[in-house]
Amino acid sequence: MKLLDGIKSRKSIGKVKPDPVEKEKIEAMLTLATYAPNHKMTEPWRFVVLTGEGRKVLGDAYRDIAYEKAESLSIEQLMSIETAQQGKARRAPVIIGVAVSFRSEDEIERMEDRAATHAAIQNMLLGAHGMGLGAIWRSGEPMYHTRMKDAFGLGGNEEMVGLIYVGYAELEPELKPRKSFSECTTWIG
Repeated sequence: MKLLDGIKSRKSIGKVKPDPVEKEKIEAMLTLATYAPNHKMTEPWRFVVLTGEGRKVLGDAYRDIAYEKAESLSIEQLMSIETAQQGKARRAPVIIGVAVSFRSEDEIERMEDRAATHAAIQNMLLGAHGMGLGAIWRSGEPMYHTRMKDAFGLGGNEEMVGLIYVGYAELEPELKPRKSFSECTTWIG
């Protein structure tokens, strides 16, 4: 696959088969992530790969966060929350937790570290696509909860950026049309 074609044809794939993914492919994705641009070569990213029963760490974090919002629920309702939250951690055979490890408290440097980590995620998504894998970047409110940070063993100067769910696509989704660059570009000559 040519790089430019790969960039244009990559899409988020949320429904994947439960089939295992070769460790070599995950390692290749992680290697590609480390080639992302990063200001002053800080390499601020951290990765945690969850497979098999290791995904329960994520399910437990999702459950605990959901329980915080639940008040006066019956045992049946709590069990339903447990099942739903554990299910989120089983949507793919491999989940890569991506975190940023900040180099300082300076807000500009922190923004640059986040941006570099986002670029690392894009490299992983493109790599997955190039290897015939389906992948999707998920985030949302629970990602920034202290319970999630604890689940992934992050220190005080680190935070979660997202979860990359990886597997073999169940179905190939259609490419969604993108707006033209001309709609969001200003030329200054």
